[in-house]
Amino acid sequence: MNDKEPALLEMNNISKIYGNGVYANRDVTFSVCEGEIHALVGENGAGKSTLMKILFGLEKPSSGQIVLHGEPVVFRSPQDAIARGIGMVHQHFKLVDSLSITENVTMGYEPMRRGFINRGEAEKRVAEIAGIFALKDSLSTPVGQLPVGTKQKVEIIKALYRGAKILILDEPTAVLTPQETAELFVQLKDLKTKGYTVIFISHKLREVKELSDRISVMRQGKLVDTCQTDGVTEQDISEKMVGRSYSAQLDKKPAAPGEVCLAVSGLVCRGRGGKPAVNDISFTVRAGEIVGVAGVEGNGQNELVAALVGLRRHDGGTIRFFGRDTTGLSVEQLRRLGMSYIPSDRMDLGLATSMTIEENLITTKLDDRSLYQGGLLSRKKTLALSRGLIDTYTVKCDSPETEIGMLSGGNMQKVVVAREFTMGSRLIIAEQPTRGIDVGAAKFIHEELLRLRDAGCAVLMISADLEELYQLSDSIFVMYDGQISAYLKDPSTVSENELGYYMLGVHRQSDSEIREAYYEKEKSSH
Repeated sequence: MNDKEPALLEMNNISKIYGNGVYANRDVTFSVCEGEIHALVGENGAGKSTLMKILFGLEKPSSGQIVLHGEPVVFRSPQDAIARGIGMVHQHFKLVDSLSITENVTMGYEPMRRGFINRGEAEKRVAEIAGIFALKDSLSTPVGQLPVGTKQKVEIIKALYRGAKILILDEPTAVLTPQETAELFVQLKDLKTKGYTVIFISHKLREVKELSDRISVMRQGKLVDTCQTDGVTEQDISEKMVGRSYSAQLDKKPAAPGEVCLAVSGLVCRGRGGKPAVNDISFTVRAGEIVGVAGVEGNGQNELVAALVGLRRHDGGTIRFFGRDTTGLSVEQLRRLGMSYIPSDRMDLGLATSMTIEENLITTKLDDRSLYQGGLLSRKKTLALSRGLIDTYTVKCDSPETEIGMLSGGNMQKVVVAREFTMGSRLIIAEQPTRGIDVGAAKFIHEELLRLRDAGCAVLMISADLEELYQLSDSIFVMYDGQISAYLKDPSTVSENELGYYMLGVHRQSDSEIREAYYEKEKSSH
């Protein structure tokens, strides 16, 4: 694959200006060739998502032209793009859990016979495409019963069923284990040999290097470079993204665990149908340590976190915060005791998207009397605080008065982190803290977590990013089917591959091994 090959798709001089005069894309020229995997990378707010939304008909360009198969095209909606063979798989799946695989794939595009859906023909067509992905599940299985990796396959099958020859994949490996990622890459490379073209958006540069043929780098709304993947290093890509020299290395000192901040004993949380989603889990988090929680999504992590932060009641066992039983305490009461929370779903739980950055940043600081003057909240002081946090956490925006909904996903995450890390909390529960975040911003958040740990804060970090877990965690426990399947008091002694097997339930430590590792970790903390 090289730049001299004729382009299958060209986006020429694309600009997108929003009503407030902000350029999301500025004169971007981007092209892909037939049968290549082309990575699109850049910092949060660099314009990647906007460019792809324009290509998929979700946004209209302010200027510029799209050329497909040598002909100018205009996409007024996703349906227009789909009709011309372009499909997009979003980071957050667009599936209906109660419907079957076949129903999800064919929805809106069902084969008809005499005015009725031809279910036999639908299943036959879906089965043909599913064969490419070695899909083992019955096509009548409700999607809600599928693991995350299989849902990812269903989304891709759905795009292919609708005739996609160009696939846009937005952060496709964000929630996958190493084994699921490896399997996905094999299947994408197989699609490439069949003439399909893949545009791969990712912040994981190791994966970008492994999978792609070419890489296009965006920075501040512009496309700054397109290069052959085998001609650049991860370091080169990072520096092109941020526009300066960059090092991924973290300065992590040995942990010095202190008093127990969070103690969970025999915790049970029931899920759908009364089945335990969290089943008899026990662990502690001490001041001055980061405890990581690994697991494929849907294995009880959501229910565990909801119980810890006061979003739901638990059905058995105890949760103690500095020795105090938290049963019946509200989210506000837990926060007053010194808990911060970074939720995985920043849109629903982390932010009020119709409010401004300033309003979101100060919501947890209304008890801070230094922000008041004459008994009233001082606008001058809240603006100054917000500007300081925006600057420190490099939130790309016009001003503190910008509506949160106008920010990129990564910059929204920075606002959440800026608010939660500056509460003076003694316990931080960080759920997917850097999901969808570029390498520079992720490193900053990682450094902040380590700084807070070293200052005596207790951190419980739930993450699907194994590299993040290895970099930051002082110990890790793995959740599978609502239980702890492995306890790693020294994560460096276990490979990513082995950790992936624990996450998938292929391997499991014995109860005695889990207890022994846990007690060894507790002994070393004293």
